Amino acid sequence: MKTPVFTGSAVAIVTPFRDGKVDFDKLGELIDSQITQGTQAIVVCGTTGEASTQNDEEHLGTVGYAVKRTAGRVPVIAGTGANDTQYAAELSRAACKLGADALLIVTPYYNKTTQHGLVKHYHTIADQVDKPIILYHIPSRCGMGYTLDTYKELAKHERIAGVKEASSDYKLMAQVRAHIGDDLLLWCGNDNETLPVMALGGLGVISVAANIIPAEMQTICRLWLDGGIEESQKRFLKAVPLLDALFCEVNPAPVKTAMNLLGMDVGECRMPLCELLPKNLELLKGAMRDYGLL
Repeated sequence: MKTPVFTGSAVAIVTPFRDGKVDFDKLGELIDSQITQGTQAIVVCGTTGEASTQNDEEHLGTVGYAVKRTAGRVPVIAGTGANDTQYAAELSRAACKLGADALLIVTPYYNKTTQHGLVKHYHTIADQVDKPIILYHIPSRCGMGYTLDTYKELAKHERIAGVKEASSDYKLMAQVRAHIGDDLLLWCGNDNETLPVMALGGLGVISVAANIIPAEMQTICRLWLDGGIEESQKRFLKAVPLLDALFCEVNPAPVKTAMNLLGMDVGECRMPLCELLPKNLELLKGAMRDYGLL
């Protein structure tokens, strides 16, 4: 059995920008607030953190700052995926040296690969680091995904701890749990699928919504894990319209907009992501009002 990096809700934290640069003071405020409200891990420089628009200095600077600010209060999970295997390995080694507790590594995108190539890609990286790796399965962004046989092979590596599942492929998730069990741990990668994934044995969620409702996302997960199924379900279903609205456009544009509407002042997204279309802005505001945030 692999050791869980965390259980419950981890925030896929946004990267605040000001005047074209990372606003580290604001990032520190966000990290402190997340921990105070019960978030169980900080996932930095993932999709929601806009790592794809950061250069190496910004990316690693953000990871290093998050590690120092968190100061061991909760795990820091660094996004270090790339479609160049050696670059991903270098980025992963650097994040480990900075003190990240685990790595989140997405499947190669654009150039993609075969299933055999996936195994080689992750083994090459895992052999060069000393921290747990969480695979990231999101075919909608990467254009490829894992098969059950590939998961079986990857689970054999001692440093490949589990997978963030954002594929909506419940059949595959069920097969992973049935055939691999706790040798490949499961976390949800889509907020609005949190309870269905946990019903299959998921240990929690890496959450975008936790940027604005951290305590509630942790409560939903903790209730479920502790057997409070009915209350967890009630809270989750109440949140679903808000969770859906946070993906009315490409993440993280909606959640950053929501944070700014709440006075959190996290700045804009970097291009090519931009301001929401007026109809989607109204949709988001409506969902926030209905949930009681505005």
